Amino acid sequence: MISEFAQVHPEAKIGDAVEIGPFTSVAANVEIGEGSWIGPNVTIMDGARIGRHCRIFPGAVISAIPQDLKFQGEETTAEIGDHTTIRECVTVNRGTKDRMKTAVGAHCLLMAYVHIAHDVVVGNHCILANTANIAGHVVIEDFVVIEGVVAVQQFIRIGQHAFVAGGSLVRKNVPPYVKAAREPLTYAGVNTIGLRRRGFEDDTISHIEDVYRTLYIHNSNLSQAISAADVELPKTREKESILTFIKASTKGIIRGPV
Repeated sequence: MISEFAQVHPEAKIGDAVEIGPFTSVAANVEIGEGSWIGPNVTIMDGARIGRHCRIFPGAVISAIPQDLKFQGEETTAEIGDHTTIRECVTVNRGTKDRMKTAVGAHCLLMAYVHIAHDVVVGNHCILANTANIAGHVVIEDFVVIEGVVAVQQFIRIGQHAFVAGGSLVRKNVPPYVKAAREPLTYAGVNTIGLRRRGFEDDTISHIEDVYRTLYIHNSNLSQAISAADVELPKTREKESILTFIKASTKGIIRGPV
């Protein structure tokens, strides 16, 4: 299943039923899980850890050294979870001594020309559309959808089940379950469509809306809004995840509706 025109280092660990196309290069310190398909003209460099049943399309470069002048050649990794698809010309750089790895979760889709910089962590079931650029040290939680031509600044965190509209510049943290759009990036409501697709009940979605109504609409002061939500609204897992996220957001969160 390995093309005679591929260049695969003999020390690379290749799982069962892996297909590697012509003119693809696989370095020595690489692991590829069983059943993965690596298309033609892919470059997989030292430190790549690719899971099972992944698909990587032509032009992708996995585990190149970071574009970070502080990088000093430390042995780090770029990890791709099981069942993840990486489309044409995606670049995933490996980590630095900060986290020692860059990680993309399982069941993700990275569309063409996405860039994942050093020390980024992408959760499971995420979709990053064409030409999304993710700077270093960013954390993207599970089930996030980022539309095309989005730029995410370094050290940003995007909460679970969030949706970021195309063309956005993300300079502040994006809390869980929300839609973020406009310029500057603004809270544009709860991601109700995405939540329903993932099996959230209407009552749960309504409660999430109540939390954000308290945070963004009823209160102009964020500290007061957090206190009000904590005291006045029922205790649920979703409320706790929202408030915990916001309290930990030292860079601040996106602004409310204007």
